[in-house]
Amino acid sequence: MLRRAPKHDAPHKATIMGMQMLAQEFVMTQDIDIARIAALVGEPARAAMLLALGDGRALPAGELAACAGVSAATASGHLGAMRDAGLLDAKQQGRHRYYRLASAQVAALLESLMLVAAQSPMRTPASRVDPLLQAGRTCYSHLAGRLGVAICDALIARNALRIDDDLAQFTPAGIALLDDFGLDVRALRRQPVSKTCIDWSERRHHLSGPVGVAIYRRCIALGWVLHHLDSRAVSVTQAGLHGFASRFGMRLE
Repeated sequence: MLRRAPKHDAPHKATIMGMQMLAQEFVMTQDIDIARIAALVGEPARAAMLLALGDGRALPAGELAACAGVSAATASGHLGAMRDAGLLDAKQQGRHRYYRLASAQVAALLESLMLVAAQSPMRTPASRVDPLLQAGRTCYSHLAGRLGVAICDALIARNALRIDDDLAQFTPAGIALLDDFGLDVRALRRQPVSKTCIDWSERRHHLSGPVGVAIYRRCIALGWVLHHLDSRAVSVTQAGLHGFASRFGMRLE
């Protein structure tokens, strides 16, 4: 006579199958090599160099070594490892080699890590946000900090856009406003959406994607913001104070 298996066997088998699936997922994750990328980004000197490149600029190895506080030889080793891993691109110009972030995805990775780090309960007083970066900065060619968040808030207040699931949805009024501002809105008329980021210092949305980049470039062209040469910080000019107020209804300090 066949013996019926105890009722508790089924959950036991399900547990084994679940563990097998987790093991398979772990193997697949190893193929992607998350740990190697995390180790590269997590080393303090490398992190400093990556953050220095976070505005999309290309910088020479010597300047990046100074940013990280390491020797030229040490910086060269770090930069080579990050280039080999696909985090950086390098271009030779004369006697100097210039490095930049390999893609917007790398910049987004850095911003996400900074957002998590800013919320960490283990954060130390030494990790306070630089006031200049908090006031306004670039995040891979779009505006961030209080300035970037203020632009986003102003567009929402003027019924120019709404944010759903981290996606900016532009209204017809918003597209008309950006058109008057001097942006090429043909793509927005076809698909009135753009990306947003959660700002790591303000913990709120700012515009990213093509629209965020276009707004930043237009502000530079109009002389509304000036980029600091030695950091990602940007400052609003007197022309910018007037322009942001008249065009977007923004009252900036």
